[in-house]
Amino acid sequence: MKDRNPHQPARFVRRGLIALAMSVSIAGCQVLGGDESAFRPSANPVTVDTVTRGDRLATLAREQHPRILATYGGEYSDPKLERMVARVVGSLTLDLDNPNQTYQITILNSPNINAFALPGGYLYVTRGLLALANDSAELAAVLAHEMAHVTSNHGMQRQQREAEEVLATRVATEVLAGDPAARVALVRGKLRLAQFSRNQELEADAVGIRSIARAGYDPFAAARFLQSMAAYSASRSVTGVADEGLDFLASHPSAPQRIELALRHARQYAPPGTGNRDREAFLAGIDGMLFGDTPQEGFVRGRTFMHPKLGITFSVPQGFVIDNSAAAVTAAGPGDTAVRFDGVSIDNRVPLTDYIQSGWVAGLDASSIRKRTINGNEAVSARARAEGWQFDVTVIRAAGQVYRLLTAAPAASTTLVATADAVSNSFRVLSAAEKQGLNPLKVRIVTVRPGDTVATLAARMEGVDRKVGMFRLINGMSSSATVSAGAKVKIITDK
Repeated sequence: MKDRNPHQPARFVRRGLIALAMSVSIAGCQVLGGDESAFRPSANPVTVDTVTRGDRLATLAREQHPRILATYGGEYSDPKLERMVARVVGSLTLDLDNPNQTYQITILNSPNINAFALPGGYLYVTRGLLALANDSAELAAVLAHEMAHVTSNHGMQRQQREAEEVLATRVATEVLAGDPAARVALVRGKLRLAQFSRNQELEADAVGIRSIARAGYDPFAAARFLQSMAAYSASRSVTGVADEGLDFLASHPSAPQRIELALRHARQYAPPGTGNRDREAFLAGIDGMLFGDTPQEGFVRGRTFMHPKLGITFSVPQGFVIDNSAAAVTAAGPGDTAVRFDGVSIDNRVPLTDYIQSGWVAGLDASSIRKRTINGNEAVSARARAEGWQFDVTVIRAAGQVYRLLTAAPAASTTLVATADAVSNSFRVLSAAEKQGLNPLKVRIVTVRPGDTVATLAARMEGVDRKVGMFRLINGMSSSATVSAGAKVKIITDK
């Protein structure tokens, strides 16, 4: 949750608090509308060759650039990391089929795992994806896939196809609304549109694998990274990333199909074990890179949320998983129970009892309003009901700021009160020493020593749950893989 205010009040809606999650999605290679006047040139891009062509594709990219930055936390600045990524991009630009294509690469300051391209040669990769990759060949495979979308003009093809589909939908619904055959044709059209998008992705895989093989990289890196993506998809609760729409898998075909096809393509160029992986240079580039949330959004440590800038903390019960976004902190638990935490700016002269009745809570039971003191902080709690759900609403005033803890459970649930009380009673202001001791997590590269095991290396990690699972995930290791003395591996620590 960002340490900026205010957050606008949000009404409770169906499916409880989960429906209040962030709805912006720019996954894959979508083309969005934008205001060109809002564009500000990147002050710190990793540039292989600046996009200077004055064509419409470059104009579209310039329009979207500020939206991409706003959605993904802005640019991530680390000269060492930028140079490493730029070298990989540079090695891929020597494509004989597209000698005039230029690219600009931006590293996004987001823990989500994604990479995408905009028309005109704008490439984006998140630091979350860089943390999951394990060598330059894997990064090259991802970037070559996105470059293939650019060189194949997939963005324009998709835009044209979608425009045609919008027109067909309008005709079928407005002109032929009573014709069953027209409705069947409309459904078939939507299916063809979806298949077209999947075919684009698979075509980009094939072109990308050819590109990395030509550049001398291990062509099997694409399949290897797809396997890491599959493991990541199966363990989202380990990573704690909430905005699935911002992840690579949100717009790409299923992993098993892609892995098999990627292996088939790779075999055309080289046998397994050949090709450059450039692992040492890649690991040196990501060493020290920020992992997970930024201090401006607060930190999730297991079942506890702590915000060093705002100076507050709270915890959720066993079985809940916390997800932190720029707009709010949410937590999902057993029995469809959910919690949302955010902050609003309220005049100190406004009583909390008046604020809680100001219209932002649907179905409020005014008779349930009660004043409280939570760890020395003024608070007010109330109950509400709406559309088969029951809610506990607690507002807390601390250090001139008002915070809201909103807990939702199905109407028949018997756990709402216990859950809401546990969460609200855990809210407190951090001490100066606690705030000073909170540090962001980073990726650190360490050398395996004689006697080290997966378990001993995982035990060195800080700030993550399920340490062994996370260690295997970020190092691309299967459940049976072991470590060898002298090898370099990634760990997560706040040091």
